[in-house]
Amino acid sequence: MTSYVHLLVSDDGPLRTITLNRPERRNAMTPEMQTELIAAMDEAATDDCRVVAFAGAGAAFCAGLDLSALQTMKDKGADAHREDAERIATMFRKLYELPKPTIAAVHGAAIAGGTGLATICDFTLAAPEAKFGYTEVRIGFVPAVVSAYLALQVGDKRARDLLLTGRIFGADEACRLGLVREVVEAEQLQARVRTLAHLVAANSPQSLAATKRLLANQNRAWLDQAIDRAMDANAASRATADFREGVAAFLEKRAPSWSSSQVNRGAS
Repeated sequence: MTSYVHLLVSDDGPLRTITLNRPERRNAMTPEMQTELIAAMDEAATDDCRVVAFAGAGAAFCAGLDLSALQTMKDKGADAHREDAERIATMFRKLYELPKPTIAAVHGAAIAGGTGLATICDFTLAAPEAKFGYTEVRIGFVPAVVSAYLALQVGDKRARDLLLTGRIFGADEACRLGLVREVVEAEQLQARVRTLAHLVAANSPQSLAATKRLLANQNRAWLDQAIDRAMDANAASRATADFREGVAAFLEKRAPSWSSSQVNRGAS
C-alpha cells in the first residue's frame, strides 16, 4: 500500500478507510492532498478492498480549501487556474465513479469542497454535530464542480437554495435533503460504518461494480457537459475583482466590500 503525506490509509477486513490527516488545519484541502486523494482512490479501485470509507482526523471532516492555497490562488495565471479546476473535477469524478461502494463518516465541519467529498459518496453517515455548507459565494468564488453533483442529488430548486445562500446547515437538514443517509451519535459512527461496510461487502463484488458503472453511465453525458462548463466557471471566477476581494476579506477576517452588482456573463 502506498504511503501518503496528508492521508492515513488502513484496512479492516473488507473495509478500507482513507482518513484526511491534517487535523491541525481541520483537514483543509491543499492541491497536494487532492492529488493524494486521487491516487488513493485509484489504488483502492484495483486493490482487494470491497468498500472504501472516508473520514477526517481530529475535530473536523474537512474545512474546505486551505488558507495557504487561497493565498496563492489570486496570483495565478489562467493556465494554473484551469489546472486547479481540472484537478478538483478529477477528484470528484473519481469519487463518483469509484467501482467500490463508498461511505463518508462525517463529524464536525464538512465545508465547501469538504461537503462535496462527504456527499458524493454512495452513503453519508453524519454525527449530530456535523455541519455542511457550499460557502464559495461568500468569498466571491463559484461552487462550480460540486453544483453538478448537488443538482443530481437534491434537484434544481434545493440546489439553488444551498448554493446561492452559502448557508451552513446541520446533519438533520442534510438528512432531510437526502445528502446524508443516517445521523449517528459520534461515539457510534465508526461502528456504524463497519456494520454498513460488512452489509454491502456481503454482496457480489461484480454486481456492485456493474451497478455503480450503470448508475454512472446513466448520468455520464450530462455530467461531461456540466463539469466541462463548471471547470470554465471555476477558472473564470478566480480572475474577478470579487474573488480577489473575497479572499482578502476572508484572510483579513473582515466583511467583503464587493465591487458592484454587475454580472460577468462570461464566467458561466
